[in-house]
Amino acid sequence: MITLIAAAAENNSLGKDNQLIWHLPDDFKRFKQITSGHYIIMGRKTFESFPRPLPNRTHIIITRQKDYTVEDCIVVNSIEEAIAISSKEEDVFIIGGAEIYNQSIVFADKIELTRVHSNFEADAYFPEIDKTKWKIDFEEFHPKDEKHKFDFTFQTFIKK
Repeated sequence: MITLIAAAAENNSLGKDNQLIWHLPDDFKRFKQITSGHYIIMGRKTFESFPRPLPNRTHIIITRQKDYTVEDCIVVNSIEEAIAISSKEEDVFIIGGAEIYNQSIVFADKIELTRVHSNFEADAYFPEIDKTKWKIDFEEFHPKDEKHKFDFTFQTFIKK
């Protein structure tokens, strides 16, 4: 199963200047819980936004750079190559960025989305979810609190 996992605002904004715009600890916990022990596919810029590789996950990094290497990570040059390498895995997660989400949504079976209930200025956006192709399977609203500056909803979409 190929799953896109992301946090996106109401206007589908993901980030700006290769950084997240918001800080939602419960979203980070959910991301870690869902992706731990699995393959994660990401673009080079997304990978480079991390201080180090995420623990307990196999990283597949997509880049156009032919000589790009990262110790203990798999480097490929296309989404198709990333999917082929991870095809024997039961669950594979595509974690961004925007260009990778746009290229991979056609291959996805599921979307795990944290919908942040606000709009932000951004330079990276999640693709529009076509409601004729996707249905909501799960929703869980979380109001803002002392640790979360914005209301948000965990949503799971399944391809129809």
